[in-house]
Amino acid sequence: MSAASGRLALLLSGRGSNLGAFLRAQAAGELQGSVEVVISNRPEAAGLKIAQDAGIATAVVDHTQYETREAFDEVLAQKIDGFKPDVVVLAGFMRILTATFVDRFRGQLINIHPSLLPKYRGLNTHQRALDAGEREGGATVHFVTADLDEGPGILQTPVPIVPGDTAASLASRVLPFEHKLYPHAANLLLTGQVSLKAQGAVWGDEILPPGGRLWRPSSC
Repeated sequence: MSAASGRLALLLSGRGSNLGAFLRAQAAGELQGSVEVVISNRPEAAGLKIAQDAGIATAVVDHTQYETREAFDEVLAQKIDGFKPDVVVLAGFMRILTATFVDRFRGQLINIHPSLLPKYRGLNTHQRALDAGEREGGATVHFVTADLDEGPGILQTPVPIVPGDTAASLASRVLPFEHKLYPHAANLLLTGQVSLKAQGAVWGDEILPPGGRLWRPSSC
């Protein structure tokens, strides 16, 4: 894949903070490609305005207009296909996707989760890490599979837990790391360095561990 051919589709449901991170990375030349479309399931999502202001195509597939998840996912998939993306980024997209949808974009579909997977899949990750007495929280970018938060990891960044941390304070410190981590991981797919194989996420000839490779940004 050439640098010029890298195409990203971002799916979001809310404010678009991850979208902002991708646009900053793109402007800094850190992405070998560009965000071609932003799609939301919520017409009022603030992230749509960010995309429009940046001159990026937007689309809405309102989940409330469909009787089944399958019907919604089919229309969403058709909308994505129209832009022929190389990578599909779940950027705060608050929908659980069907196995049919996930299989359709196998190896292209990625998500970011606010824990060091495979620990703390699901919700309330920061509080669960604190309750368990962990010394680190963090975030993981992973391929999406039919099982929630169980897809093979690509990259993860640890963030120290400090005395007095609450779930909110930890989340606020993890977020800037997420914003560095996510575009960097997506770029590994755009440049063909990482791919999804039967045995898991593969970086060159290396089969990555379940949580992916550790990565620490130079600044945050």
